[in-house]
Order: sequence, then C-alpha cells, then structure tokens
Amino acid sequence: MSTTAQSLKHVHRHWNDDEAAKLSPAERLVYRSNCLGKDQRITNTGGGNTSSKIMVADPLTGQETDVLWVKGSGGDLRTAKVENFASLYMNKLLGLIPHYQSQPDNGPKTPAEDDMVGYFPHCTFNLNPRASSIDTPLHGFLPARHVDHMHPNSVIAIAACDRSKELTQEIFGDEIGWVPWLRPGFELGLMMKREIDANPNLKGLVMGQHGVINWADDDRECYDMTLSLIEKAAEFIESKDKGEQTFGGQKHTNLGAEPQEQLLVQLLPWLRGQVSQQNKFVGTIETRESITRFVNSHDAERLAELGTSCPDHFLRTKIKPLYVDWDPTTFSGAEEAQQASLEDLKSKLTSGLEQYRKDYCAYYEACKHDNSPAMRDPNPTVILIPGVGMIAWGKDKSESRVTAEFYTCAVEVMRGAEAMGNYIALPKQEAFDIEYWLLEEAKLKRKPPEKEMSRDIIVVIGAGNGIGKEVAHRLAKEGAHVVCSDLNEAAAQTTADELTSIYGVGVGVAGTGISGCGRAIGAGVDITCRDSIQDLIKQTLWAYGGVDRVIVTAGVFVAPGSDGKVSDEQWQFTFDVNVRGSYNVVDELRDLFAKQGLPAAVVLTTSVNGVVSKKGSVAYDTSKAAANHLVRELAIELAPLVRVNAVAPATVVAGSTMFPRDRVIASLTKYDIPFDESGSEDDLRNLLAEFYAQRTLTKQSITPADQAEAIYFLASNRSSKTTGQILNVDGGLHEAFQR
Repeated sequence: MSTTAQSLKHVHRHWNDDEAAKLSPAERLVYRSNCLGKDQRITNTGGGNTSSKIMVADPLTGQETDVLWVKGSGGDLRTAKVENFASLYMNKLLGLIPHYQSQPDNGPKTPAEDDMVGYFPHCTFNLNPRASSIDTPLHGFLPARHVDHMHPNSVIAIAACDRSKELTQEIFGDEIGWVPWLRPGFELGLMMKREIDANPNLKGLVMGQHGVINWADDDRECYDMTLSLIEKAAEFIESKDKGEQTFGGQKHTNLGAEPQEQLLVQLLPWLRGQVSQQNKFVGTIETRESITRFVNSHDAERLAELGTSCPDHFLRTKIKPLYVDWDPTTFSGAEEAQQASLEDLKSKLTSGLEQYRKDYCAYYEACKHDNSPAMRDPNPTVILIPGVGMIAWGKDKSESRVTAEFYTCAVEVMRGAEAMGNYIALPKQEAFDIEYWLLEEAKLKRKPPEKEMSRDIIVVIGAGNGIGKEVAHRLAKEGAHVVCSDLNEAAAQTTADELTSIYGVGVGVAGTGISGCGRAIGAGVDITCRDSIQDLIKQTLWAYGGVDRVIVTAGVFVAPGSDGKVSDEQWQFTFDVNVRGSYNVVDELRDLFAKQGLPAAVVLTTSVNGVVSKKGSVAYDTSKAAANHLVRELAIELAPLVRVNAVAPATVVAGSTMFPRDRVIASLTKYDIPFDESGSEDDLRNLLAEFYAQRTLTKQSITPADQAEAIYFLASNRSSKTTGQILNVDGGLHEAFQR
C-alpha cells in the first residue's frame, strides 16, 4: 500500500511506501529520520535520535554481522544523511555490559559510566568516523530492530507532570511503560533493558521529564508507533485543556503591533548591550500567540522560575528564563508617559539581570563538582516581557532561533502538564549535571571554532552590486550576519539570497513563526532620506537585535553636460548621496551605538579623487574630498566607542554602476584608446581597466574584491586601534599619496 503525506490532527505523516521501497536498509533509516524531523511537533531541532539494526557483510571476514546504525552526536533528523549515523558492531556493544558491570564503581553518574563512552569507538563498524552519541545504549540494549527516541511536546508534558507514571498508564495502557528520570547514558540503557526483559510486550517507554522511546521490528511500524503515541498524548491533553484559564488566565494584554515596535526599537540595542557584557549575543524576537498567552498569564512568573524539564531544552534556554514583572498598560498615552514606562522597564530589567547573574553564580557554586567545567556566561538566554513576548539570545542567529524554538516548546510542555496536573522541572542538581556534564563539554569542544565575525551584525549599504556586493560576500565568509541594503531593493535581496544559498538560513525550520532569518536579509534604503534609514534600522533590530558595524559603499558619479558644466541639481544630488547620505546613516545609528555600549565600526567609501584634482569630475571629486574629512570628524565625535574609517578606491570598473557603458565609451574616447563600439560591455570595461592599471605603480587592475578585503580589515577587530583613516586601494597612484 502506498501512502502519501497525510495529516493527523496533531502530527503529520510523511512516509511513502513507494519511496521507501527503493532504498537500502541504511537509506530507509535516513528516510525515516527525515520524515520524523520534518515535523517539529515530533522532536526538537538537533534533538531525538533513531536507529536500525542491520545485517551487513563484515569488510574483514565477509560474514554477515549485526550492525547498529544510530544517529551520531550532533546530528539533526530533518537534514540527516547516511554519513550522520554512527555504526557499531552489536556483539561488541553488548559486550561492554559485562565489562561495565565488573567495574567496582559502576552506577548512575559515576566515572565508570562516563568512561563507557570512550569504549564506543572500539565498537565501530567499518572505520566509520561519526562519533556515537551518549544515547547509543538506549538503542543498542533494546532487542527490537528499529528504535525511535523523540522529544514531542505532548509526551514531554506527560513526562514533566507530577502524575507522569499514572498518566502513562491512563493514556497508553499496558503497551507503553514508564521509567523515572535518569541522565542519558549507559545506566539508562540498562534500566530500559530491564524493563523490556520484565515486560516483553512493551512497545515503548515514557522517560520521566525527558521524552519517549519506542520500537518495532519493522521500520514503518516503528514510525507509525511514534506518530500514534504523539497523537494519543496530544488528544488527551486537548481533552483537558483549560481554555481561557490556561496558565491561570490572562493578567496582561499585548501592546499591539505599533507600540510593540516602538518599544522594541528603543529597548533592543540597550538590552543587547546589557546581556553582551561578557559575550556578544544575537537576538530573536518571538511574539506568537502561544508565547504571549504564557508571558501575559498569572502563572507565568511561577512557571518561569521553575525552569525547563527536557534536557534538550535547558541546554539552550539555561536553568530558567528571566521574567520581568512589568505592566505593559503603562506604555501608552503621550510620549512622556511612554518614555517613563520604558525607563521603568529598563530599571526592572537592570535589577532582574543583576539578580539573574547572582542566582546563576549561586546555582553553579552550589552544584559544581571538583572536575566541573568553568562557569559559563551567567546572562539569561531567554527574557520574557509581558505585553511583548520573548527575546531569545545566542552566539549567532542560528542559536538564538533554536533557543526561541526550544523555549516555545517548553511553554507547550508546561501548558500540557498543567492541564493534566502540576508541571515539575528537573531538580537543580540534575539540571546542572546535564548542563555541565563533562561529556557535553567534550561535545562542545568538538564543534568547529567560531568564525571571526560570527557574533557581528553588519549593515552593508550598496550591497546590490559592485563593491558592496563583494563586501557582503566577504563578511559573510567570516560568519557575519549581513543586512544587504541598497536603493535597488531587488538587487539587495538578490545578494542576500546568494548568501543564504551559500551559508544557509541556519538551524531552524522555515515557517515556524519565529521572527528573523538566517545569516542575511535584504532591504531597500535611500540614504538621502532619514525615514528610509530608520526603517532599515528597525528591520535590522527586528531580525538580529542590534548593529555592530555599518559599511557604506553607495555613491554616485554625475557626468557634466556637453558644455562641461554641472547643473545645480547635479551638484546637489552628488553631495546628497556621497556626503550627506553617509552622514545621515551614521547620525541615525549614533544613538543606537550609544545605547548598545558595544565597540562598533563604521567604514565609508570615498575615493582617491578626493585628493587628486582633474578635469571633468568636479562635483564627484569635491564630494569625495568632503567625505574624506567627514571620516575624520565622525571619528572624533564617536570616539572611543565607534571607530570610523574609509577606503578610497580608484577606477574600479568591474561590476560598478558608476561605469555604465556610455561612461566607459566616453573614457576610452577621452584617452584615445582604440575600441570596437560593437564590442561587449565586459570587453570595453576590460580595455579601460587595463589602461587604468598601467597608470599605477603595481600595474594591476583594481577589483571590487580588492576593496572588500580592505573594508573587511577596517571593519574587523584586526584594525581595532585604527580610526579616522582613509586607506587607498588604488594599485599605487602616486598622485593620491596622502600628504
């Protein structure tokens, strides 16, 4: 029987028999994993794991041998491929059990248990380099051929309810057993093995305060069982739903779209500065109804203080969020009243953050062991504000998106648990032992190091083409979050799309409702219009929570008329874009930089024409001379927080909108360079570029990539002690040497 994607009420069925029939056993495991990972109601991003025990030929003996294929450490079910699965000889893995039991200090959370992870590589089949996860025993010690371990909100709600064991029996009957909370690892695998040895008819287990694991000897049957369990749990919770009295009913109401935007635009830069005192963070705003219903409720403060339950959740969201007891109704009326309300919110956040850090330090000191890793950043990664919603923070957009996703899941867990009984969180010591588990620390250390600009939010104005486009690509290569903006919004979006196609949108699934994006967004901007710049800043704040650097490559060249003169309108337009436009951008960001309080950088684009006098470009040359001095003035005004520098290009012909075909032809004619007027635009540009190259000391053409490299240097911390400077990137024009 062939099945197409079919919706159940609370989960989505993606399995298709015809597709699965074409696949090898290992590929079917990947297929099952992908089907499960497509639906975030089934498991968290990066969470959950699947396995299959497959008979394959041993590469050494040629004999058929039983191999466990299980999702490896750090994988994600939605995007998993065969190479994301570890493979282990079943006989060797099971052989670890007597070895472990022979250790005198074996037991939960003992060094002997943790040491067993070091033996997993000795069980590796066919030199598979994928590291096994700590959940490997959960899959290997169960006799069924196929196992799914998921983290659906509905089942975690049962697992995190004070009536968990009773509810498991009431909802699922005798087919599904229950085990109390135990940290994932060897002991939990043995506990599950004992349960199924005692009850061979079991098809799954609810894991206290954690999730669900189920199994079958047929992979399709295992998949269907996973969906069935989630569906039953969700239906039961729905039957107990408290409606308007969910979370004790509503204490506050939402601000509304416009006042919410006004508040966040003023609050976010300051708040980002406050939480980034130790490490810089990137933000994600979450205002969906499921979150605001919780944040605005009577029970929000009580439940938030309890923290999360599922280990996957609090590894991202920390032991608890910061809830701010602020009345959003005060943010109304006249501007003075709104400002007073905002200051009250900031005051509450200041004291709340201070107390949060103290609480986190106390939690660490009370729970740490002699060999615990050093205390991590004590700032909250989730902040809850009544009337507004949630602001999540992470080292980059991907992490803050997932943090927002996980706390959204945690809220749904609380909703379900409170509908059936009382929500319970993990004891603090248990939570600490997960958060600071040496095996988790080792997992973190295996991750690639952060890229140089991975925590930076950079606005590139002029990113639609030429130097600006090249700059956007150069900064994204270093991990930056790039706001690609241009007068031509479509061109800006094209650049953003290019970056997304290369670097992806980060972890998270499109369509979840979580605001923002991945590493790049596109936006239109007119730098001669302050309202347009303000809109760009709002878009940037909404996507990422702040701004660290701004690059302006936008500029215009207006050719004189046939009489050699520049009209008043042309003169004004040239200065409006090349001088006033850059000033407008920096001036509009001045207050944001001050509120944020983090070191920032501005890089403008001037020109060597600013110091080289010549005929035929008086407006352009004079405007660039003014722009050079603008750099120096702004450097003085914005010091010490903001560095302001510029690159001064010369004759960048390739990809530049300032060298359209007619200007290229005019220049070739002006310099008596022979050319074929019917030639392609690229051929004509190359002729002119080569002519310009021969005028330089290095005899090399200047490209947008050359400018991008210089801009990257000035924007990065590599030039952290450089400000007020103009860096010529001109191939060596001695006429432009700075005097």
